[in-house]
Amino acid sequence: MEMRTRMLCMTVALLVSLFGAVVSVCSQEDVTTVQDSAFMEKMRPPVRFLHDEHNENAQIHDDDCNVCHHTFDKGKKVEDESSEDQECSACHQLTDGGSPMALIKVYHNRCKGCHLQLRAGPVMCGECHSNN
Repeated sequence: MEMRTRMLCMTVALLVSLFGAVVSVCSQEDVTTVQDSAFMEKMRPPVRFLHDEHNENAQIHDDDCNVCHHTFDKGKKVEDESSEDQECSACHQLTDGGSPMALIKVYHNRCKGCHLQLRAGPVMCGECHSNN
């Protein structure tokens, strides 16, 4: 009888562990980070960014993608086009010396600038660039 109880406990523990692993993987599906292939060396941890949650909180709707993913033609913003299929570095190049600071400024102006303007969202370095 003791052997059956031990086997049952081990089976239940295994099933609970597998269930926990599956739930953990599925809950991470929406977790993403802001990445750009132009950044070879990281100065800070990448920004953890939950796209859908952010847009819901900011009340940005599916047809408003160009609020962040803008497109310009001859210096003028094209209102009905967006660039969500491209990295920011596709248009915003690194400086001539290869320093990523110009591209970093683009990200900061877009994200932090909006947060400051709306008085909502993180603005300090560690609030976005976190190891968590």
